[in-house]
Amino acid sequence: MELHNFNSGPSILPQQVLDQAAAAIHNFNNTGLSILEIGHRTSHFMEVVQEAQETVKRLMGLGDDYEVLFLQGGATMQFMQVPMNLLDENGLAAICDNGVWGNKAVKEANLFGPVKVVADTSDKKHTYLKKDLELPASTTYLHITTNNTVEGTQWHSYPQVNVPLVGDMSSDIFCRPTPFHEFDLIYAGAQKNMGAAGVTLVVVKKSILGKTNRAIPAILNYQKHIDAGSLMNTPPVFAIYVSLLTLRWIEQEGGLAEMEKRNNEKANLLYNTIDELPAFYCPIAKEDRSIMNAVFFLTDPNREADFLVLCKEKGMIGVKGYRTVGGIRVSMYNALPLSSVKAFCELMKSFAEKN
Repeated sequence: MELHNFNSGPSILPQQVLDQAAAAIHNFNNTGLSILEIGHRTSHFMEVVQEAQETVKRLMGLGDDYEVLFLQGGATMQFMQVPMNLLDENGLAAICDNGVWGNKAVKEANLFGPVKVVADTSDKKHTYLKKDLELPASTTYLHITTNNTVEGTQWHSYPQVNVPLVGDMSSDIFCRPTPFHEFDLIYAGAQKNMGAAGVTLVVVKKSILGKTNRAIPAILNYQKHIDAGSLMNTPPVFAIYVSLLTLRWIEQEGGLAEMEKRNNEKANLLYNTIDELPAFYCPIAKEDRSIMNAVFFLTDPNREADFLVLCKEKGMIGVKGYRTVGGIRVSMYNALPLSSVKAFCELMKSFAEKN
């Protein structure tokens, strides 16, 4: 039986990347050593980091005023590392709370300085994005989650503000051409569109650093990581290498414009199918629907368990909705082929006809 991987993360990787990563475990670049056993300060691995950094900048169209870091701790670490580096009691973090991850960012930022929630969409169960934002005069930075993996919303254009913009892009990084230059700090766990779990991409504009009045532990200080070239401590060598392979794949396949074309085709097919079938419905505002994570429900909730059993029988992996939301979630990251979405849509149609 063919499997279709709709996992929300860790998620599907290109087969080419899997093959190359597997080969490197046995013999990395004809060194006779495994990628798992090379020194992280050897020229072999430093070349990996340098190429990955250069590729990120190339895909993002950014210059030397930005630095690219490969860190650990996931986006969860960044919820506290961002305010630790950017916020103190003299400033204010403006944060959009559009769901689970925005709410976590609020809670962590509160440990380091004043916080103002400038958009709270819980009144409609986070099924839309509030875009008319009013920022207090003392705002140090605005933080948004560009794609809400759990709730199924996505920013399709970004707030135009006169303060530094911070973006958690964990679940839609590199899914389409993006005005990355509008952001002063971007972070993303790699395990959705950019590789394997274990490494976090941070892209930061150097000019926003060094402005707080607190002492920052070295391992949490962005500037220290910049100075050390992402090698302050032993990095997640294998995860960074898989990220490099994935970044290469994106470029080889046609770059972000090609990713957008494929992702729009997949998302349009799925959303059109949902909207056409009375057995299913998507509560997300159409203009805010995510092209990465489609969250929807059965009109008759009593049939949900039957549908999930059918999905399992037909090899549809990872489609049960997040525990706090429920319903169905289909994640359509870059590496997911259109054929998988077509197969899922046919399954939906078949289920609807029988029920």
